[in-house]
Amino acid sequence: MDIRLQEKLDALPTEPGVYLMKDKRGTIIYVGKAVNLRSRVRSYFNRSGDTRVFVSLLDTMLGDLETVLVHNEKEALLLENELIKKHKPRFNVLLKDDKQFISLRLDRTQPFPRLEVVRKYEKDGARYFGPYSSAGAIRETLRLINRFFRLRTCTDHVLANRKRPCLLYQIGRCPAPCVHPVSPEDYRKSVDEVAMFLEGKAGQLIEGLRLRMKRAAVELKFEEAARVRDQLLAIERSLERQKVATTDFKDQDVFALYREGDRILFYVLHVRQGRLNGGQAFPFGSQEFPDDELLASFVNLYYDQGGFVPEEVLLPLEPGDGTDGLEALLTERKGERVRVFVPKRGEKHELVNMAVKNAEQAFIERKRTKDETDTVLSRLQSKLGLRNFPRRMECYDISHFQSSSIVASQVAVTDGETDKSRYRKYKIKTVDKQDDFASMYEVITRRLKRGLEDNDLPDLLVIDGGKGQLASAHAAMKDLGVEGVDVVGLAKSRDQEVFDRDAESAKSPERIFVLGRKDPIVLPQNSAEMFMLTRMRDEAHRFAITFQGKSMRKSAMRSALEDIPGVGEGRRKMLLRHFGSLKRVGDASIEELAEVVGPAMAERVHAGLHGDAEDDTEDPVREASLDDASEPVHEKADGGSPPGAA
Repeated sequence: MDIRLQEKLDALPTEPGVYLMKDKRGTIIYVGKAVNLRSRVRSYFNRSGDTRVFVSLLDTMLGDLETVLVHNEKEALLLENELIKKHKPRFNVLLKDDKQFISLRLDRTQPFPRLEVVRKYEKDGARYFGPYSSAGAIRETLRLINRFFRLRTCTDHVLANRKRPCLLYQIGRCPAPCVHPVSPEDYRKSVDEVAMFLEGKAGQLIEGLRLRMKRAAVELKFEEAARVRDQLLAIERSLERQKVATTDFKDQDVFALYREGDRILFYVLHVRQGRLNGGQAFPFGSQEFPDDELLASFVNLYYDQGGFVPEEVLLPLEPGDGTDGLEALLTERKGERVRVFVPKRGEKHELVNMAVKNAEQAFIERKRTKDETDTVLSRLQSKLGLRNFPRRMECYDISHFQSSSIVASQVAVTDGETDKSRYRKYKIKTVDKQDDFASMYEVITRRLKRGLEDNDLPDLLVIDGGKGQLASAHAAMKDLGVEGVDVVGLAKSRDQEVFDRDAESAKSPERIFVLGRKDPIVLPQNSAEMFMLTRMRDEAHRFAITFQGKSMRKSAMRSALEDIPGVGEGRRKMLLRHFGSLKRVGDASIEELAEVVGPAMAERVHAGLHGDAEDDTEDPVREASLDDASEPVHEKADGGSPPGAA
């Protein structure tokens, strides 16, 4: 070990704090917290029988070590959490804002709140429920809430500007506070009921609904009584599917973990008022650190997502520094006492065992899926004659509208699943008319230049097109001197032959072009390899079309803004500077516009951007559901079905 590093280890303090391990290049690779920094950090180098891969590599991998002292364990947990989110170290458990982490947001500061689907928790005073494990789970929750609790689903802009009720009012699913004099107190009752439902407080909710139903019947409000009755029945039916787990009827989260080597899976079992309310699995790889450290870090990060904090948290093992710091931190976040237990017997111990079994089962299922995906990728490598195992694939598509507004998309797949962090979109800069070959050359050149700079190149490039597009991509690779990356083209058959779907030898109308081979490769149409490639190509096409549409709408709005009489360069800059984007200018109300350009000009701008026709085309179902995967890189996306093997 380096002498300077050894001196740092010898001089470590015994106070609580956070330690940051860095590699030889200065990149932070792990962040941990400890009640006694000296004891914790030096333990990594004193365990002669420790067989973990990371520990054996510390001597050669570790380049530097930093520590930050704090007053107590709670502060250490908070600081560890912030540093993990900031630096994203490779050996830490990372809770990313991807398809696993979807929440519902309820801003009770508004006069007529609505439920919003969000993927990022912000400390803005709103209530957050979740995170939910899948888009399907959150859609089912929204469907039930929108049907029986009658909260608005429209945006704030629509609420402020609508002049007549929408379809949801007509079918009895919204009181239409946009146009009707709805009492904020009555609406607030529905908001409170939604909060109780999402928190799992079913008993309290049912009791309140029964009282309201009886009161409405006594007052001869039979329609309202019938609506509340239907609401009661729906909630009671949902409770019938839940089993009683404990007899003390408390809100609990039960954590468990299962690992094999560096792959680990955390499982969270939700118990609300003594009833099982579902569970979530969170798999991670490249985790070499001890279970007790990872568990404490995961629990801390999990509740930092803004989800509901229960009365009790049950753990399968004691965290490295005990439960006191975690208990104090969760109590502060909830605003009332939270107990953290590591039960050894009784009902709570049975709950932990149940969570452990679920963790093991979820791990096995994911492992089987991964093994199946690896088999498909191996067959794909063999059939296409690829040099690399295609673990990291990228697909490219060019899109244009009547030879203008030329854009391109890059979608990525890692280990058979979509990798949205590597999605990119391109505006073609060097081509001003339709030329798919030149456009593809530009896109691949820009991608590979960045990849060479960042040392981030994929295993396989899939080009949407035939020999021409493939040749353009290959030319870009040759000009940049890129070697070791496979590239293929994927195109539909020209003559659209009719294939015998019942025959074992049925071939797909998709053709795969490979460099150095005259004839295309045609895989069986129902093969998993063909399914993986076509799903990736279709995703690239969808992503390109979506980006092109947004670009054209933005251009149209800019033109509309420039065509409004009296709106010159100065006013355009004022509007853009104030609202931040053309979209926000278009979404602004007349009152908001008047703050920038005055009342008269605000009406003119609003009319110029929206016209005099009233927009009654709002889609209530769409408004109440998740954004689809059409959003660009790092924006919201429901994850969708991965283009991996079925």
